[in-house]
Amino acid sequence: MFRLMLKMAWKNSFARPARTVLLIIMIAVSMSMMLGIQGLYDGMALNIADKNKRSDSGDVSIFAQEYRINKDIKFRIKNALEIKKELQAMNGVKAVALRINADGLASTARKSSFAQIRGIDLAEEELFGKFSAFLKEGEIRLDKKSAIIGIELAKTLKVGIGSKVIFSTQDTRGEINSVALKISAVIQTTNIILDSSTVFVDLKKLRTFLGLKKEEATQISVMCEDQAVIEDLKIKYQALDVKSFFELQPMMQMMEEMMLIFNSITFFIVMSVVFVGIFGVMYVSVLDRIREFGIMLGIGMQYRYIRMQIFLEAIFIGAIGYIGGALIGLFLLMYLREYGLDFSSFADALEMWGYEAVIYGTIKVSYFTTTFLAIISASVLSVLIPLRKIKKLNPIEVIKADK
Repeated sequence: MFRLMLKMAWKNSFARPARTVLLIIMIAVSMSMMLGIQGLYDGMALNIADKNKRSDSGDVSIFAQEYRINKDIKFRIKNALEIKKELQAMNGVKAVALRINADGLASTARKSSFAQIRGIDLAEEELFGKFSAFLKEGEIRLDKKSAIIGIELAKTLKVGIGSKVIFSTQDTRGEINSVALKISAVIQTTNIILDSSTVFVDLKKLRTFLGLKKEEATQISVMCEDQAVIEDLKIKYQALDVKSFFELQPMMQMMEEMMLIFNSITFFIVMSVVFVGIFGVMYVSVLDRIREFGIMLGIGMQYRYIRMQIFLEAIFIGAIGYIGGALIGLFLLMYLREYGLDFSSFADALEMWGYEAVIYGTIKVSYFTTTFLAIISASVLSVLIPLRKIKKLNPIEVIKADK
């Protein structure tokens, strides 16, 4: 009997081919657009998080106690090199970068701005987060007098490649010292803090300038393979301030939660459209065949077989629509992941909030699994009201009634 119901459901699904095909197209297009939007939302959040990790904190950063509160180099890690070696030997640690940060004043002949000077090892940063990928203009190099500057700070100071900048800050002895720097490159990390306030110089040079010892640093950033490594570091270095990426960047956590809300809203709207579409088609289909169902009940067919047939019809339509939407959505997501969506017309506004002018999407298996379950659920739920109408039929009255 099930095989018979299966055949009848398949044939009846396309009894009105134009209506069924339009519904399938509607489901496929709605689903593919939803997948594209989900991919873009998640891609935006992942891209910003990735660049923030690679340019600054990594998956976890280690500071001396009180450093993040006071921003004073006297609160520095005294045995940073030793800790770095320990970290590199740990399982699950992919990369480690030492940094020295100091707040001060960046000045030119015409402008000045509060800023941060950061000492980095270019080779180390390249391994840690592909630092050269942030280059906007110029050449990535840090020799004796050169410096790299964030794009927004360059705009504030009105400097470019070859311009001179004087940076003044307090050293370990409490004295105010200044250093003349020549801009060799402008970078854009989409990390708002770095882009708007940071001057990068050679780690060894800054260490000498501030009077720090070779084994000292203010920040140790670590790239990890999983969350378990972060928890291990917090236990191992309890005397230090060990913070995960989301603890250092609560805005990123909030952004991911917002993207989840946006995706949920989009998902709900699209699934509502799918539900209404399938419901409308199935309800009209049942009304068109009400005499047929009455005769089937009148000759003794049990209601549960009719119910099975209606369910199968709805599932067939929903499944075909899903397959079409999944294929279109997959190609759309692959395109967005490879080429992105160009918002160059809004580049300035996007960069202000840490977004790139070209936004790339991402692909997750969960997009397709959750959508499949939702479409099948919508298909099944959409026939409940038509089934109630069939269940209340009086076969004799239906058969006697005029068509």
